[in-house]
Amino acid sequence: MGVPGLDDVESAARAELDGKFAAREVALTSSRTLIRTSANAIRALHRGEIERAEELMEQASKLLEKSRQACIDHPDVLHAGFVSDAAKEYAEARLTAALSQGKRLPLPAEIGVEAAPYLNGLGEAVGELRRRLLDLLRQGEIEAAEDTLAAMVEVLDLLASLDYPDGMTGGLRRTTDVARALIERSRADLTTTVVQERLRLELQRHLDS
Repeated sequence: MGVPGLDDVESAARAELDGKFAAREVALTSSRTLIRTSANAIRALHRGEIERAEELMEQASKLLEKSRQACIDHPDVLHAGFVSDAAKEYAEARLTAALSQGKRLPLPAEIGVEAAPYLNGLGEAVGELRRRLLDLLRQGEIEAAEDTLAAMVEVLDLLASLDYPDGMTGGLRRTTDVARALIERSRADLTTTVVQERLRLELQRHLDS
């Protein structure tokens, strides 16, 4: 004797879970590609390949939208974590581009990213600015390095002012702490370079006199 209605339960469960699983697979694949694409965009920015970086960021934007569209009927999949992580990487690329070029930071809505992944992407962009700062120091562009450090500090000040529970911000407090440590190291590197350059100039003046 079978359990009445059990077949109907199976059909109903499969109808929902099959759709959810299909959405998850599309979103997961798109998110993985999005993360790689965003990382490549950041590498292009560091190489000075601005047009290539823009192309990659446009690709990343389309991948993010593809993930969202796949999950439009499955918000639990959309907020499972991997889509948010991918959005954070995309935001990091967009914000690194703006910061390194001295452009206005786009708002979260303008790049289609929610506040939490956006802010974490902004925090991680500080690490990319540190790399830019070190490159500038190696090139002897101290003034540009000082401007970069100033931008890093402004970003940190904003992040530190947003005192919300980590559950709301996706762990922003830890991102902020990492950014703070990177800024302190960058400040030390910049100070050392400035002092060394000052001593070099003084020594050169002494030799020339």
